[in-house]
Amino acid sequence: MAALKEVIDNIILFERNGDQLYNRVFVVSAFWGVTDLLLENKKTGAPGVYHRIAKYQDFHRSLKELVVKLKTINQRYAGLGLDLTVADRFVENHVNEAQTYLENLANILASGYVSKEGILLAAREILASIGESHSAFNFTNILQQMGVNATLVDLSGFGDHRALTIDQRIKHAFKNIDFAHTICITTGYAKGTEGIMREFNRGYSEVTFSKIAEILKPKEAIIHKEYHLSTADPAIVGEENCRPVGFTNYDIADQLADVGMEAIHPKASKPLEISGIDLRIKNTFQPTHPGTLITREYISEQKRVEVITGTDKLMIIDVYDPLMVGNVGSDLHIMQIFYDHRISYTFKTTSANSISIVIWERDFDKKLISKLEDNFEKVTVEKVAMVCLLGSNMDQPGLLAKSAGALTEMGINIKSTGAALRKVNMQFLVAREDFKTAIIALNKAMG
Repeated sequence: MAALKEVIDNIILFERNGDQLYNRVFVVSAFWGVTDLLLENKKTGAPGVYHRIAKYQDFHRSLKELVVKLKTINQRYAGLGLDLTVADRFVENHVNEAQTYLENLANILASGYVSKEGILLAAREILASIGESHSAFNFTNILQQMGVNATLVDLSGFGDHRALTIDQRIKHAFKNIDFAHTICITTGYAKGTEGIMREFNRGYSEVTFSKIAEILKPKEAIIHKEYHLSTADPAIVGEENCRPVGFTNYDIADQLADVGMEAIHPKASKPLEISGIDLRIKNTFQPTHPGTLITREYISEQKRVEVITGTDKLMIIDVYDPLMVGNVGSDLHIMQIFYDHRISYTFKTTSANSISIVIWERDFDKKLISKLEDNFEKVTVEKVAMVCLLGSNMDQPGLLAKSAGALTEMGINIKSTGAALRKVNMQFLVAREDFKTAIIALNKAMG
């Protein structure tokens, strides 16, 4: 959304005119940095308006500063035709309405009579919705000023106090729209009784996108990004040494998400996959390129590695106990401890007396380690990186040897490796300092 001119030129208007403009629904995120101001900075954790409420601090000044910043953003798009008077008034009215809701929540929170968790979650929902309502309103207004028949579909539910689920709200919002004669600009945030942030937190825009597609049954769902879904990270291997994936399936998309390289949030992709809706990932800045098509049935005709990826933000926890060998239930006991601490894992391997489990560093919990140490003889924790070979059809003799050889040639020690029987994901654990070198080595070896 930061590159709104390119979005209009390369997506809305590209090779379209007249009625060809219509019969499309666009789900938009907030403008760059706005949700960080409302909630917290996604990368640094710097607090936003939400944290003042959570700490029982006055948040009115923060909201006033927010209005100023949103109006500043409005000014950036005056050159595209945005009606600043109308857009600024929308910001003022919307934030004022949100302030009333937040004041009521803060008063209830201060009373001490209700659960803090539920009140704070409601506050996050209200604040988050401001960003998408703002961007969707501006986008719609700009298109209307250009003579495009654009319809704002605001799913934030401000002023609507009906107890609707997210699906009910979406169905109600779209039921009377003549898609053949309008473009719908829709908020990525959707209000519902279940609370979209309760499960998805800041991944909610893709969930809304997915739910709308599931209900409207489009020919194709498209996610426009600022880059291609590539065979490797161009920032690591160089743009000349990678290419768009082209075709893959939803299983590989899940594998990507499992190591933090999301084509789409896995819980957002499932409705599309189950409904048989194809998903295309396109680069906004290369409108003529078809991008990558993700389908349910795709299997590569040739045996090949489709993506080389990974992450250096993991930790491996090795649990050792000489009583494990032949003892039924050791793995179950360990997994129960992980479950009790609400921690998932991305990789697991076993030997006679030890089980190694890899988790995200952000999920690391000293209480988990203490509990494991209470029940097993020795627990070792180490920071690691994971590099992966992904492909819908890459089960071929010598792939493991070729990969291990490429890493060995670069002096990289493999701490652990694994692949499930289906061979869609071959994983190598290496030292963090070897992460980028390992990606480059594997990318070169796979040609």
